[in-house]
Amino acid sequence: MNIQSRISPPRRVFITGANGFIGRALAQRYRACGSDVAGVDMAPDPAWNVVAGDVRDVDRWRGCLEGADLVIHTAAVVSMVAPMRSAWEVNCNGTRRLLTACREAGTSRFVHLSSVAAYGFEFPDGVDESWPLITNGNSYTDTKITGEHAILAAHAGGEIDCTIVRPGDVYGPASRAWVTVPVQMMKARQFMLPDGGRGIFSPIYIDDLVDGVMLAAGLEEGAGQVFNVTSGIGVTCAEYFGYHWRWLGRRGAIPSLPSWLAVLVAEAGGKLAHLMGRSTELGRGSIGLLSRRGTYSIDKARRLLGFSPTIDLPEGMRRAEAWARSTGLI
Repeated sequence: MNIQSRISPPRRVFITGANGFIGRALAQRYRACGSDVAGVDMAPDPAWNVVAGDVRDVDRWRGCLEGADLVIHTAAVVSMVAPMRSAWEVNCNGTRRLLTACREAGTSRFVHLSSVAAYGFEFPDGVDESWPLITNGNSYTDTKITGEHAILAAHAGGEIDCTIVRPGDVYGPASRAWVTVPVQMMKARQFMLPDGGRGIFSPIYIDDLVDGVMLAAGLEEGAGQVFNVTSGIGVTCAEYFGYHWRWLGRRGAIPSLPSWLAVLVAEAGGKLAHLMGRSTELGRGSIGLLSRRGTYSIDKARRLLGFSPTIDLPEGMRRAEAWARSTGLI
């Protein structure tokens, strides 16, 4: 997709979570378009013009927002097992503080990276942005919902033009969540799928996501809107993670447990890891994520933005495999 023919790249872009998988991809693309790009993350990276900072304490680095035409907010606690209060402090309260700082700095457009996780784990197939969201007790789902409330209130109140993007399951080279961690868990014989892998995965290759974000940020039609941005298709978890399984030379089906038993095992494994001082995403929320039965409509993004994903799953996974082999992951 030729994005530059559709939009005028902003003069200066500022990205939160700039060292992350999505943040770094956005920075690379905007730089290639001629924009001056800066960002903030927990650790500095002078080579990429990234300063150290935390959205819970915007005052320490708010001067970096001066002159930014566009702010893209990707920083978040991305975890299915994080304590509710700690997730809220970043995903909700931190987002509200950032909005205030952007308004005071004169930022023209604010794009918030939410997630299809805002729909929870139970929703109709082909769900679109008009579907009413409901909290389910999972800290990631609930704080994505309440974080969106802050964004929409700021736009409705005339503070700043805002856009919300709900990415699907974003994968590609250097994806920690959907490439690195699954491979590591498979190598350690710790990976399993609930219910025979019949849950639905909604992949989107990182380059296609960047296209969608740039269109949402650069077109007037995106202001005040919420967009699902996925590939527009769903595949079973067995199909998606089967790629990783084959990369490792494994045969047969990926180990699986009935959903109810998978929840019990994941919860027990999560508690054990916590007692041992180890970080883990094992828990009820992770099983819920892999047990989804529906897909997400991208008709709105197609209609209003002209969004059209171009990288299909076989090609995207071919690129991911090449990266994994070049880095020694497999």
